[in-house]
Amino acid sequence: MKKQLIMEKALELFAKQGIEGTSVQQITEHSNISKGAFYLSFKSKDALVLALIDHFMEKIIADIDLVVSELEHVENPLYKYYYVTFESFLKHSDFVNILLKEQAYSFSEELLMKMHYYDALTEKLILTMIEKIFGNQVQFIKYDLLYCVKTFSRMYSELFLFQKVPMDLDLLSRSLVEKTNLLAKQTSIPFITEELFSMFKKPLQENVTTEQLHELIDKVIPEMDEENIEKESLLLLKKELEVSSMSRAIVKGLIENISHHPQCKWISYLLRRYFGF
Repeated sequence: MKKQLIMEKALELFAKQGIEGTSVQQITEHSNISKGAFYLSFKSKDALVLALIDHFMEKIIADIDLVVSELEHVENPLYKYYYVTFESFLKHSDFVNILLKEQAYSFSEELLMKMHYYDALTEKLILTMIEKIFGNQVQFIKYDLLYCVKTFSRMYSELFLFQKVPMDLDLLSRSLVEKTNLLAKQTSIPFITEELFSMFKKPLQENVTTEQLHELIDKVIPEMDEENIEKESLLLLKKELEVSSMSRAIVKGLIENISHHPQCKWISYLLRRYFGF
């Protein structure tokens, strides 16, 4: 609870005066705690920023991953992707705004690696979506299309965050679907080849251990309501991590059961990666 309080109060200060312009002293005063209490929760201001990045990026990535994992069951998957992406950005606009504005902040190597990690996760999800929707039609231009989709998301987010243009999610999503489809159908001269992409793509370490998953599950279960399908599914998945006894279809179904639960979105994302879905 104390960590959550510090993160909330720090976010308020970062939004007003930037990360670099905010000191630990100001954060402790705004949180009404001592410096000692702050350092019991976070080793430094950079560690606090890392925790904020994890907190919000896990939510954004999990929202997007859920859409990509369900594309086969969605009538207009590209529209759904754009709509949920911008909806998630809006939901966490204070944090996104800070990150975009603080590009000049002298991030440590650890902070930069953290941001590159989530950027690489985003790229992987977009590429998966492109391959699912367009298939062989974009085999030779899929990496160009990846960066077009990624740029659409970033540039339009900046437009709304910095210029305060009202965001009509439906209109924006339909407009970007049209643009993306045109690029997919009309582009004939690729610039980014698979070889070039492999040269500058960011390294991605996604390995998650059973111990890490157990720790996350044990943290979430006490916070969930009394017996319900999500909690029962999570308990069964925890057992499956210990002793594999269920078919892949059942495991996939159990993960789908928890995917929409607000406290389980990141866990469901990690479980899909762990079991190879």
